[in-house]
Amino acid sequence: MPNTTKQALEESLKHMLLKKPLDKITIRDITEITEDCGISRMAFYYHFKDIYDLVEWACIEDASKALQGKKTYETWQEGLLQIFEAVLENKPFILNAYRCISREQMERFLYQLTYGLIRGVVEEQSRGTAVSEEDKSFIAEFYKYSFVGVMLDWIRQGMTDDPRVLTGKISAAMRGSIANAIRNFSETE
Repeated sequence: MPNTTKQALEESLKHMLLKKPLDKITIRDITEITEDCGISRMAFYYHFKDIYDLVEWACIEDASKALQGKKTYETWQEGLLQIFEAVLENKPFILNAYRCISREQMERFLYQLTYGLIRGVVEEQSRGTAVSEEDKSFIAEFYKYSFVGVMLDWIRQGMTDDPRVLTGKISAAMRGSIANAIRNFSETE
């Protein structure tokens, strides 16, 4: 199934979620979503095991678009802001998913997303140092948990804080922290 069809399924699902909670979507609703896209329900199930699989794909796809090329030290703050803005742009969809899927699933998705962003920065900042792969992973994991915690609190509180203000605060708290962590780990090698 081409991405354009998957994107059409995503859009149709997002429209439906404006009227109905995710956990109330039935097989009849999936049929409505697929008919809206001009495909059969069986084609949907060939590519997605269930509606939650489509939700996860949609979140990853939207986040990947937001992060394109934003995994360097100079651009990570912009990448983080774009993640917040993408979430805010899809507020009804995200709030619906947040209420209906397990916290573990939401965390797993956000961890996957932010780890890649932070790991790119750690890799760039650690070039020419003696920091082991294990320590690089630890540093990226450490900061990943901070970002995800802030993001989940922001979602739980209804996304009322301005993403630019929030990103600015994260940036101020993090300024130089990753480089310092790498330097500290390098000194212990």
